[in-house]
Amino acid sequence: MYELRPLCLPPHPRGRAMPMTASRLTLDSFAGAWSLDREIADLHQGSGGTLTGRAVFTPEADGLAYVEEGRLRMTGKPELVATRRYLWRDAGPGTIAVLFEDGRPFHHIALDRLMPDDNHICGADFYHVTYDFTHWPRWSAAWRVQGPRKDYRMVSRYAPAD
Repeated sequence: MYELRPLCLPPHPRGRAMPMTASRLTLDSFAGAWSLDREIADLHQGSGGTLTGRAVFTPEADGLAYVEEGRLRMTGKPELVATRRYLWRDAGPGTIAVLFEDGRPFHHIALDRLMPDDNHICGADFYHVTYDFTHWPRWSAAWRVQGPRKDYRMVSRYAPAD
């Protein structure tokens, strides 16, 4: 017989340790600065790369603004500074809507699960993301992208910034 108990995680630097359940996460849980490490595997080109940087979620009147910046290193290409911006909004109980910077919808995050996933279709390209909050406050987003000229995997790992 199995006993179900809440997952207990190490102390979060912004507060004391508490039993972790998916329902404890809210949009506000992401506010602040995070270290960001990303691995990219371009299956179409047969190459790969990494991004090392920082992601900051800044509170706004209607949610959080997400801004990331980092050093992008792709095989056989010069190193670049890469930036990305999104809007994270409350989309009802236990759900975050992730929007492109211009407000177009991108995908949703269901906070009632520790490993939520969602899809996004852009023309002929298909994007699938799986979030992993099982080691909160360390978390990740794993993307699988396929299309006529795209075929890559990308895993972004986040941890509270020092």
